[in-house]
Amino acid sequence: MSNSEISSFKKPIKKTRELALQKSINYFKNDELAASVWLNKYALKDSNGNLYESSPDDMHHRIASEIARIEKKYANPLSENDIFEVIKNFKYIVPQGSPMAGIGNPFQIASLSNCFVIGNNGESDSYGGILKIDQEQVQLMKRRGGVGHDLSHIRPKGSPVKNSALTSTGIVPFMERYSNSTREVAQDGRRGALMLSVSINHPDAEDFIDAKLEQGKVTGANVSVKIDDAFMKAVKSDSKYTQKYPVFSQNPLYTKEIEASKIWKKIVHNAWKSAEPGMLFWDTIINESVPDCYADMGYKTVSTNPCGEIPLCPYDSCRLLAINLYS
Repeated sequence: MSNSEISSFKKPIKKTRELALQKSINYFKNDELAASVWLNKYALKDSNGNLYESSPDDMHHRIASEIARIEKKYANPLSENDIFEVIKNFKYIVPQGSPMAGIGNPFQIASLSNCFVIGNNGESDSYGGILKIDQEQVQLMKRRGGVGHDLSHIRPKGSPVKNSALTSTGIVPFMERYSNSTREVAQDGRRGALMLSVSINHPDAEDFIDAKLEQGKVTGANVSVKIDDAFMKAVKSDSKYTQKYPVFSQNPLYTKEIEASKIWKKIVHNAWKSAEPGMLFWDTIINESVPDCYADMGYKTVSTNPCGEIPLCPYDSCRLLAINLYS
């Protein structure tokens, strides 16, 4: 394809859905599901539902054009055609969801990062801090970002508080709040994705593990428990394990002794019954984490993105891309 032919794709032209669907079906060799998913989630469209792309070829030209525009700012830039050749037909390099939908998109304010971890330094468990996280989660999700955050900083159920409630409600009600926020945010035919995590060292960890057993509860979030080496050693030796708040504190305000093997069996049973909670072997993650090498400079991994592919520091993000090794 010549450069003049590529440039013709730069001005969006409206497409009828019927034409776009048929061209997509042809592109995907009569796979109607693949064609519909691509059309609904990744094809360029405006807020009125007007389509401007009718096959992934159009999308790949859009992406190549925008990347080439940025490349021109640097020495030895790749041309639009160079970029198109490595992304066309999903053959070599495959940008994932948010990059495919967002790169070169003039109609949306959308994140080019797929997922984010948000949070704080662990000191804020006030309503203000909890609602701040809720607001940040919604703002990211409405821009197509998936979100993960950790709840280990929230004080356990029954802890004294200085408001009219007198005692804390614990973690579980806030799991439901964040879950509901996820369900309320639409993302062009899809809803947001959320990961909630908590340390096994938190006194409400068992309630967290059980939270999704009740049908209809916390349906907008994945949940995972952060497991430390001391807990696993207690499981293996069938001994007690001490939970603390704040977690792992040398001077905790609250402690709770549990039978580690009992909680372990509960995790296994619940994962069998409801596919959750997941497990994050946290000491291993920290030991192998690049940012945590700079913990003294403020970098500290706190949770993972919604599907658990990558642990991140607060306000870090991931940009997903696949390399087609078959090709």
